[in-house]
Order: sequence, then C-alpha cells, then structure tokens
Amino acid sequence: MNQKNKTPFKAAEYDMNVRKVIPMYDIIYDQIFDLIKTVFPNKKIALLDTGCGSGNLGVRAVKDLELSDLVLCDPSQDMLNVARSKVTGNNCKFIQIGSENLDYEECFDIVTAIQCHGYFDREGREKAVKNCFRALKNGGLFICFENTAPFTETGRDIMLSRVENFGRNAGRSEEEVKAHSARYGTDFFPLTIREHMELLNKTGFSSAEIFWHSYMQSGFYGIKR
Repeated sequence: MNQKNKTPFKAAEYDMNVRKVIPMYDIIYDQIFDLIKTVFPNKKIALLDTGCGSGNLGVRAVKDLELSDLVLCDPSQDMLNVARSKVTGNNCKFIQIGSENLDYEECFDIVTAIQCHGYFDREGREKAVKNCFRALKNGGLFICFENTAPFTETGRDIMLSRVENFGRNAGRSEEEVKAHSARYGTDFFPLTIREHMELLNKTGFSSAEIFWHSYMQSGFYGIKR
C-alpha cells in the first residue's frame, strides 16, 4: 500500500487543528523525549522521524537533544515545506518518502513514527515497521504513537464518545467531531494494544513495551539487539 498523507488538515493548518483532535498532544511529546533521555543519557544521537508532518518532533529534538544527524521524512511535500520553515540546523535533512519505502540500514540510534502508521493496512504497516527496524543501529530505539482500538465494541463506542466530547470542548463543530469519528476504520485503521505488541515482537525487537496511553492514543517502544 502506498501511503499518502491522510491527515484531514492542510499542512499550513495542521498545528492549529491537531490539538483539537488529539487530547494531550503536547504531553505525548513530553513522554517521547523523557523516554529518549532515559534510554540515551548524555549521548549524541542520530534520529530519523518518519511521518514528520509539520516538524514538531524535529523542533523539539533540535532544542532538547545533542544530535549528530536529524532526518525528517514525510510523504507530503507540503508538510515538509512547513517542517523546513520551523526546523533549523545544518545537520537536518528533509526527504519526501513514506515509511513503507525507507531504505536505510543500521544508520540511526532512534527512529520515531508518531501518529503516521495508522493509515496503512496491515501489510503496509508491517512493511513500514520492518523498515524502521532495519534503519536502527544495534541497541537502537523505535518509538511509535498510534490510535489504538479498544478490545470490545462497547469500549470503542465509549472511546469515540470521549474523543467527540474532547473535540466539542476544544471548539470543534458537531459536524467536525462526527466526521472525525467516521474516519475510524475507514481512513485510519487502529490495532489493539495486543496487536501492536505482537507486531513489534514479530518484527524482531528484543524488548517491546507500551509506555503511555490516553483516550485513543498509545505509545510503544522497541529496542533492537
């Protein structure tokens, strides 16, 4: 499956709108960088961010980490243009490519995929995660955040209602919150937490864990040994 950028938001409007649909959006990034600093304290890092979107992780990485290399990838040139306007540094590269087409071999200490693999079908997701695994050096860290599916239909209905309430409180219209719920299972394809863990283990990560969950979003990491 060839991934295109499937966010419902135009690149220039992404930062304004994403916080209205993803609860605790900024806290997600706090969790990511806390994990990175815990696993790699006082280390110069080569980092690949797949599905980089408007570059928010790259901005934070330049500010908070000591970087040897920073590569930001996204299938959308419009998103990369926004990221390029925000992320500065001579060691930063911008590449228009999706995770399913990555071709790196043991180049990075960290690979991140934040809210971007959920647009793949299962085959495409497996390929994308394998490519991220292959891009890591031995001892490298893969971090992904994705929408996750509850285990039951009742759980799904409750979760979607909570997300709709969050959107209303954030100022979205009734039409907008219902349109977002309608994308579940049609524009993005959540796995359960169990399925995410199985995929990481199947890919070959020696350690695979969930380290954060709220509303629909879950954070996972895998370590390559």
